Formats: sequence, C-alpha cells, structure tokens
Amino acid sequence: MMNVLLVEDDIDLATTIVEYLEIESIDCDHASNGLMGLHLIESNQYQMIMLDINMPKMDGLTLCNTLREKGIDIPILMLTARDSLENKLQGFEAGTDDYLVKPFAMKELVARVQVLAKRKSGEVKTLKLGDLTLDLSELSANLNQHPLKLSPIAYKLLEVLVRASPKTATRQHIMQTVWGDEQPDSNSLKVHIYHLRKQLESVPSNIKLETVSGIGFAMKAEDKMENHGVQ
Repeated sequence: MMNVLLVEDDIDLATTIVEYLEIESIDCDHASNGLMGLHLIESNQYQMIMLDINMPKMDGLTLCNTLREKGIDIPILMLTARDSLENKLQGFEAGTDDYLVKPFAMKELVARVQVLAKRKSGEVKTLKLGDLTLDLSELSANLNQHPLKLSPIAYKLLEVLVRASPKTATRQHIMQTVWGDEQPDSNSLKVHIYHLRKQLESVPSNIKLETVSGIGFAMKAEDKMENHGVQ
C-alpha cells in the first residue's frame, strides 16, 4: 500500500483527506504542525508529502526548504489557499514539486498524489552532511571545501551512506543500490570502503565512516564541540 504524509493544521480537512485516501488504498499519516511533520519524516519512509503553508511552529515553506537542505528528495505537494503567481513561485523556490489550491476536488488530489508518489523529487540538487557536500548534478563531492577524487562507484557508495546517515546502511542495501542485480563479490565492497575511508581521512573534517560489525556502515558528522574536547 502507498504510504504518504499529510501536514495540515485544519483537523476537519485533514480527517476528510485521510479518510478519502484510505478509500483509495493510500495509507496517510497526519501531522498537525510543521515540527511534528519533520519528526515523522525523519522517522518514517514516505512516498510523497502534502504540506499546508500556514501552520503553527513551522510553516510549510520552511519545512519544505528544510527537507531539501537535508537532501530529502521525497516529492512534495503544497496545499494552500494562496493562489497568486508570487505565492506559487515562493513554493517552487522552497523546493515543492507541485501546487494545489484550496478548495480542491478530492479526485484531483488523489491523481496528484499517485503521480508524485511514483518518482523522486528533482528539486534536490545537493546533499549535505557536516563538512561534506555532494553535488547531485555534477556527481562530485567536497569535504571541508576540498574536492574528493572519487570513481563513479565510490561516489554512488558515498551518496548511499550520506542518504542513510546517521543510520547504518546494511551491506545488502549498499550492494543492491550501487551495483543492482549484477553484484560483485563482497570483497569488492570492502575495497571500495577502504579507499573511500582513505579519501575522507585525507582531509580534516567532522565526518566519520564507521563499520558496524555484522551489519554494514554508517556515515556520521561529529559535533564540532566534541572534537575540541567539550562535552
């Protein structure tokens, strides 16, 4: 079943949307404000997100922009009563993929949800983790403003680890994502991890590539205060 998220502070509208999507066999979680929405997005896997703009604690534009800065490429549909060109441009600048003006027909909403849920957003251009920045357009990486010399496989491996951070990426997940169905032997992954770690260690930074015994690997950005011995 498709799993999506609705971030909307109008409880009556949210209830209507959730119930209608359920009829269409779409599982929809609901958050009543932006901060709650951010927490759910960081804790769960969604195929697309619907955001209201005017919300307490964190508005939809701020939440959308925050997700894109984190490199989260889940497609986003803005739901709003603001229908001016300027309002729409603000939404697209924040990183939304589509725009639906209230009031809207539920059938149209379902159609938009189904289309967006089938693809990743094209709005994410960079991934950032601590001192590490990946340019998804150029397929390049910089660590503390120093370019890293990476093979295409090493770049894919780095991207997988950054997207999973701070969680552990399992060996199985890495092998499938980087090589697909034509996977090399396990020693190949060890060799690539070794060279990637050498690249990362060649530049002073707060990035650490950890081996999680029996599971996989985790990329983490250490707190800079901890690096200076401050607890």
